[in-house]
Amino acid sequence: MLVGMATADDAGVYKVSDELALIQTLDFFTPIVDDPYDFGRIAAANALSDVYAMGGVPQTAMNIVAYPMKTLGREPLREMLAGGSAMLREANTVLLGGHSVEDEELKYGLSVTGFVHPDKILANQGLRTGDVLILTKAIGTGILNTAIKARLASKETIEELTELMVTLNKKPAEIMREFNISACTDITGFGLLGHIAEMIDGSDKSITIQSQNVPILNQAHHFASMGLVPIGAHNNRAFRKEMMQIPKAFDPVLRDILFDPQTSGGLLIGCAEEDGPSLVRRLQDAGVKDAQIIGFVTENRANIIQIS
Repeated sequence: MLVGMATADDAGVYKVSDELALIQTLDFFTPIVDDPYDFGRIAAANALSDVYAMGGVPQTAMNIVAYPMKTLGREPLREMLAGGSAMLREANTVLLGGHSVEDEELKYGLSVTGFVHPDKILANQGLRTGDVLILTKAIGTGILNTAIKARLASKETIEELTELMVTLNKKPAEIMREFNISACTDITGFGLLGHIAEMIDGSDKSITIQSQNVPILNQAHHFASMGLVPIGAHNNRAFRKEMMQIPKAFDPVLRDILFDPQTSGGLLIGCAEEDGPSLVRRLQDAGVKDAQIIGFVTENRANIIQIS
């Protein structure tokens, strides 16, 4: 075992040979959009993301399904699985099968296996003093999904959000292999600040986040100011409050967005300061339009995340 549960990493890694290691992960959740095909795509993209975050390439997947057949009938199930399969084809990943059970509440996701060279694994820890942090997707999906459930989001907002969540992290994962990356993770349920906390927890590093550089989805601040903030954001903030240095005058709505739990969020990449602008340009030129440097790493055993 090369990567296990000790550092709360994105996936487990098992060494097969000197040239090959297996990345294994799984993820599933309840519907966050009404369209079953889009839900299938989102769930698949979300599950695949952990392999990309570890520096690997997804190879095979298996469906995980809990489904209320008597309530919903067969057609939504077909559409959901078709959406998941479409995403796997885009990722050049083979669907081997899966398992389903009847349940009162619909749940869908996948277990995914990827390949990586044992010497090229990217863990969530390993940041170096002076590194910059690059985020590849805008945040705010949890807040917008809450607005969708409240029937307050426009069609345009739903389309923008869906497009972000079905976008694979394949392209940024390929591009970052051209650079000397120190650490990587993907932003999901613990929110941006929660996952940053995992990257330095127990280390001799601290991080400064330049909040004005963090890409945020359209309408996220508007809906958060209305109180449409998922409970997970408040839980994330409570769990990591001891690590945070947030100015008293800091916008509380923006603070909530920084803790907002994400679905199929972007990669957070640590690299040397001199490589940061080049990596951002490569990402943006390749269509990863939201890619931005959002902070930097300092030497500090206190494990503080300072928000500016």
